[in-house]
Amino acid sequence: MFRKLLYPAYESGLRRRRTLAWLDEYEQAQWLPPERIEALQWERLQRLLAHCYREVPYYRRRWRELGVTPEDIRSREDYARLPLLTKADIRANFEDLKAASLRGGLLFKATGGSTGEPLRFGYTRESNDRRTAVMWRGYGWAGSRMGRRTLHLWGGGVGHPSRAHQWKDHLYNAAFARQVLNSFQMTEANLGDYVAAMDRYRPEIIVAYVSPLVCLAQWMLQTGRRPAFRAQGIIAAAEPLHEFQRALLEQAFGCPVWNTYGCREFMLVASECERRTGLHVNIDHLLVEFVRPGSTSAHAAAGEAGEVVVTDLFNYGMPFIRYANGDMATPAETPCGCGRGLPTLARVEGRVLDAIRTPDGHILPGEFFPYMLKEVVGVQRFQLVQRRLDRLDLAIVRGPGFDDAALAFIRTEVARVLGDSVMLECRFVDDIPLTASGKLRVTVSELDRPADAAGTPP
Repeated sequence: MFRKLLYPAYESGLRRRRTLAWLDEYEQAQWLPPERIEALQWERLQRLLAHCYREVPYYRRRWRELGVTPEDIRSREDYARLPLLTKADIRANFEDLKAASLRGGLLFKATGGSTGEPLRFGYTRESNDRRTAVMWRGYGWAGSRMGRRTLHLWGGGVGHPSRAHQWKDHLYNAAFARQVLNSFQMTEANLGDYVAAMDRYRPEIIVAYVSPLVCLAQWMLQTGRRPAFRAQGIIAAAEPLHEFQRALLEQAFGCPVWNTYGCREFMLVASECERRTGLHVNIDHLLVEFVRPGSTSAHAAAGEAGEVVVTDLFNYGMPFIRYANGDMATPAETPCGCGRGLPTLARVEGRVLDAIRTPDGHILPGEFFPYMLKEVVGVQRFQLVQRRLDRLDLAIVRGPGFDDAALAFIRTEVARVLGDSVMLECRFVDDIPLTASGKLRVTVSELDRPADAAGTPP
């Protein structure tokens, strides 16, 4: 009733949003032959480029400096010669990246900074509704659908949301048959409470951060605790899912596990279908490139890791053209046998988010720090390192807007989650070094710990 009557009445009728129309469009497009989807993608890209040249000061100025117009971009090779867009570019040209005719109606979000660099960005209502539609399509491959009983093991809010905001969340979750368990409150002592809460709710689908759900699965297998429900599937998100982790989760919960890949700037980028042999890239919605490290235009071959570069084909309000999001991924060498025309990723090498542990048994997903620091103005880059059980070292590259209140907020939020069992040392630096592979490890635990919980294969 919710899926076929109540939600359409609310979304399409009351709110006058086209989410369900976009979902129908994407559901049909996924079965087109690959060459037809690529042609559709190219048509959409050409319209976007013409709009950017006409409406967006940053691109008009940048492309004129290069002597390029949209008419000059006649092939994908031509497109790959356009400059990459970085987080630094966005910060330095924030106003000039807005389309002149749409800037007054933009919505705004901040990234979680899972690559160590939080970012604020704008988007249009249509692009947001389309992203929601693409999410429902991808989650649907794992058996999730609107109104199906779903449990989210996810991060809780930071700060102090108003009572009205809390009621809004409560009503939203009730309508969608969702229950949210705050993974930021997980400790070694209360793992059984999380499983008991799952038993009471009896979810059909579980959507979860990888690390905390792996911690639960380990505890369940070690204690012989079996769930009192049988979920239809688990959707893993926010961190790369290793195959040994998938096997552990399936053993503990007795259901299949699906991998996904996304980022806050674009929501769902890729997800597994029922065959679970690779992650289908949503190329009817996005243009996703895999650029060889050290290059800006040479694409990685199938089976070769490349830097993820994304263009949202529908965010006309603040377009990101060839945006390098800081992740690495490997395109699959062979197509999926499911019949969809969407290409696949073999794996995602992106974000490394170690779990943080405390003397009183707290197990904090590394995702907490990018989730919390996205709310702090002026954090340009950060890295959290744990070298001792009772101490955390947070390095911050400051930008405009960072002040004493921002530092106090960080200390308050960490203390609210971890209490006084761990000391937080903050220091300000000019830069944070990358790993040998060119990545920034955002949260790093140097403690001896169970390998599975850290997200690193044993």
